[in-house]
Amino acid sequence: MDRNFILAITLSLGVILLWELLVAGPQREELQAAREAAAETAQEAADLNPDIEGLQGLEPEPQAIAVEDALERASGRVPIRTPSLEGSISLQGGRIDDLKLTQYRQTLADDSPVIRLLSPRETEHGHYAQLGWIYDGNAFENAEWAAPAGAVLTPDTPVTLTRRSNGLVFEKTISVDERYMFTMEQTVRNDSGAVRRLTPYALVVQRNIPEEFQNFMILHEGPLGVIGGALYERKYNNIRKNPEKRVEESGAGGWVGITNKYWLAAAVPPQEEEMRASLANVGTESAPIFRASYSLPTRELQPGEEISLSSHVYGGPKDVDTLQSYEASPEKGGLGVYDFDKAVDWGHLFVLTRPIFYTLNFFGDLTGNFGIAILILTLIIKAILFPLANKGYESMSKMKKLQPEIEKLRTRYADDRMKQQQEMMALYKKEKMNPLAGCLPILLQMPIFYALYKTLFVTIELRHQPFLYIEDLAARDPTSVFNLFGLLPYDPTALPLIGAVLGIGVLPLLMGIGMWFQMKLNPPPPDPVQAQIFSLMPIVFVFIFAPFAAGLVLYWFWNTVLSILQQWIIMKRNGVSVDWGERFGFIARLFKRDKTSTTPGE
Repeated sequence: MDRNFILAITLSLGVILLWELLVAGPQREELQAAREAAAETAQEAADLNPDIEGLQGLEPEPQAIAVEDALERASGRVPIRTPSLEGSISLQGGRIDDLKLTQYRQTLADDSPVIRLLSPRETEHGHYAQLGWIYDGNAFENAEWAAPAGAVLTPDTPVTLTRRSNGLVFEKTISVDERYMFTMEQTVRNDSGAVRRLTPYALVVQRNIPEEFQNFMILHEGPLGVIGGALYERKYNNIRKNPEKRVEESGAGGWVGITNKYWLAAAVPPQEEEMRASLANVGTESAPIFRASYSLPTRELQPGEEISLSSHVYGGPKDVDTLQSYEASPEKGGLGVYDFDKAVDWGHLFVLTRPIFYTLNFFGDLTGNFGIAILILTLIIKAILFPLANKGYESMSKMKKLQPEIEKLRTRYADDRMKQQQEMMALYKKEKMNPLAGCLPILLQMPIFYALYKTLFVTIELRHQPFLYIEDLAARDPTSVFNLFGLLPYDPTALPLIGAVLGIGVLPLLMGIGMWFQMKLNPPPPDPVQAQIFSLMPIVFVFIFAPFAAGLVLYWFWNTVLSILQQWIIMKRNGVSVDWGERFGFIARLFKRDKTSTTPGE
């Protein structure tokens, strides 16, 4: 059982690293082949609209400048002030390119800077959103707009930008709610005296790979979108090195954008209109320009005629409640944005990650603490798996009870391994016992472990959430045994090369102790060398789990404690005695009195 126990846990960790390589990768290739075939058909319809590749102003900047310098050099800006956002709109192009999320900070420190989501295109990591019209073979991305003097965009004061060009009069009325959604009401009037053709477009651009990007295998960061009801994703490095892997799709319903771990900038078209969408690197491998864009069907505008279009831009956190509120129908106070919460990377195990998240979120809101929510989630999972786990622990108890008989068979047939196996199988059959059933509790935990790991890693709801001494359940345990839990004035994790394994906190230590206790409840391996190796495995796993999110380690520790209690009760019911003195002899000897000693007067 010990060998299978260790193997199961190792596999659960291996799944985290190998899932996308062995499963997701081939699936994506198959999906990509199908999409490329569908794209050929979609291209016929796309030919009716101007190609959004004609957009100007996307050439790499000759020299990137700092954000502060870019803001100062701007010809004109309209400030943005809401309870959740702070920034400005550039009058050059009417771009939303200066946006801070005032309710989120980079670290837990009180003086930590707030999160900057969008920044001007002239900066090294320029990140912005823009909507407009393609006409006369041009998108006029850098056209100058006019704004009323002293205009400030707030939830109570929309701002209207205006400009004239070639006999066309443009108005762009921008409003914003108290959270993170901008509404763009665009109007064009034809004063030219001739029929004009205009194509609406929107784009979200990210110049170069963001500084905070860490290229995690289990996390999507880069262009993505829901197009015609299907989710499409392209990772930064993948599309940077392979521009031909761009997405060109058409469909009604959805949105396009660029996402980082916790943040999203997205352009949302009218949900009933057919959009032609693109996710691409329109720069080079060394100077990539990632762009998520869409264009809508071309409008013909007669002389003196006016047309209007309403669309949206989102810039904010990937908070599930917030995203789903925009999915709701207008009758229920939403915008009807199709599958907006797919901006969160639920992964291929969404059948587990979504329920796990909803459970955590519910109990986190109910109790006011996500650490308690993790403890409750663990209890729920244990209850769901209770019948199957009981069978596994009963089999384990029978195995332990049969251990003396098994040892006799091993001794009797030590020189005949085949006969030994035959006699052992006969013994198992006689006792109606499946020796592999003992692995069932651990094997059942593997997909749950991965799903919880992914949920804790990708959802912003657990970011900076405290529990007891832990300040952030989404980060590693902040304590470390190698600096005496903060008594010594240095950070072991900051040391080069070995720092990653020196951050052994309280939770990983408790988890290792729990694993050791649980292993001692199981039948010992017959081989002394094997037994010694297995006895070291809890120590190895302490180092493996140390860099994991504290919430994940909390789950595994609490799950181990509950498993020990469940296993011990089942062993007692099955008549298997638990000799704690034998199991933990070195502890017992520390407190055991010498019964033969005497004292004067006895």
